[in-house]
Amino acid sequence: MEFGGIDPSIFFDDDGKAYVVHNDGPAGRPLYNGHRTIKIWEYDLEKDQVIAGTDKIIVDGGVDITKEPIWIEAPHLFKKYGRYFLMCAEGGTGPDHSEVIFVSDHPMGPYAPAPNNPILTQRYLSNDRNNKVANTGHADLTTDANGDYYGVFLGVRPNEKGRVNTGRESFILPVDWSGTFPVFINGLIPLDPKLKMPKGVTNKTNEPGFVPNGNFTFTENFRTEKLDYRWVGVRGWYKDFVNITPNGLRITPFPVNIKERKPTSTLFYRQQHNSFEATVTMDYRPAQASELAGIVCYQSEAFNYVFGVTRKDADTYITLVRNQRTGRGREAQTAATVVASEKIDASRPIKLQVTAQGDDYRFNYAAGNDDFKNLGGTVSGDILSTDVADGFSGSLIGLYATSANDIIP
Repeated sequence: MEFGGIDPSIFFDDDGKAYVVHNDGPAGRPLYNGHRTIKIWEYDLEKDQVIAGTDKIIVDGGVDITKEPIWIEAPHLFKKYGRYFLMCAEGGTGPDHSEVIFVSDHPMGPYAPAPNNPILTQRYLSNDRNNKVANTGHADLTTDANGDYYGVFLGVRPNEKGRVNTGRESFILPVDWSGTFPVFINGLIPLDPKLKMPKGVTNKTNEPGFVPNGNFTFTENFRTEKLDYRWVGVRGWYKDFVNITPNGLRITPFPVNIKERKPTSTLFYRQQHNSFEATVTMDYRPAQASELAGIVCYQSEAFNYVFGVTRKDADTYITLVRNQRTGRGREAQTAATVVASEKIDASRPIKLQVTAQGDDYRFNYAAGNDDFKNLGGTVSGDILSTDVADGFSGSLIGLYATSANDIIP
């Protein structure tokens, strides 16, 4: 569509008209860092396009521009009681993230903020609370079959060091809209990790076709022709390098290193818990030093741990490497640090395992039916956090193979 900014949302009015609202820059020079606006356009349904010249700023800065609110964004329009309600995120995506709401008698405004803003946030709470959920906002509303309201929104679950390795996640709360403005029930007090299920609703976590939540175990034997939907790739389609065989999954590696911004021969599962254990059994014998296969804990090509089997001279080694970008812009470089390496006997299948307890990660291995042995001690998961690596998405745990290995044990 022919407009700038981010976070567009379409609103269909009951008179047949439609509108688009979105985040955009201010009309002139920003008054402060993070000064943004919410803009509305009339929308032509037949042409699937906004109508030129109909754009109008309906929120400038946020609830109170004199307090220099930052990043008003993610707008959604609703109609109730014959009036128009504009719900937006405010405060940026960090600890001050929140949800605020405005009301008007006309979709094009003017809009007045509710007296009880914000209607959802965790920014006023103690940092040392248990089961901490933070950075809540960027919400939307829906109703169930009974007409009851619910709000879905983004948030994070930091570990004990305050770092976020699972990235932004989707949360849900019931919403009470019996008064003038919607209220996220318990949205201003410490959020509980679990809610009581509504009457008549069954939690189908980990059942086929349903996204798992809470604590669960997932086992993949790679026996089905189509991989489970939970497996994801990076920049590439897994069928380009993966084959399902009677013995499991076979990866034919690309000549691409994990540190490159190219499609990699990797198959990932998202880290969904601050504490977890992931294990893979691998039958692999590298023929040369340029070959490596194993598992990788991956925040990005610039921040990851590689735990794999490779070759040096006539011997096979298992090695743990920490990749971390240093510097910015053209000066940025990804430094590879070999945490530990050990010569192994590759004649038997090897089990690779990564465990995490918050920020503490441990990488273990076992040949055949031997007991697990740790390599490299306890290492920090700092580089797997969005706090260090930047961005929003959480860490991935995956299978990785390459014919462009540059790790020297």
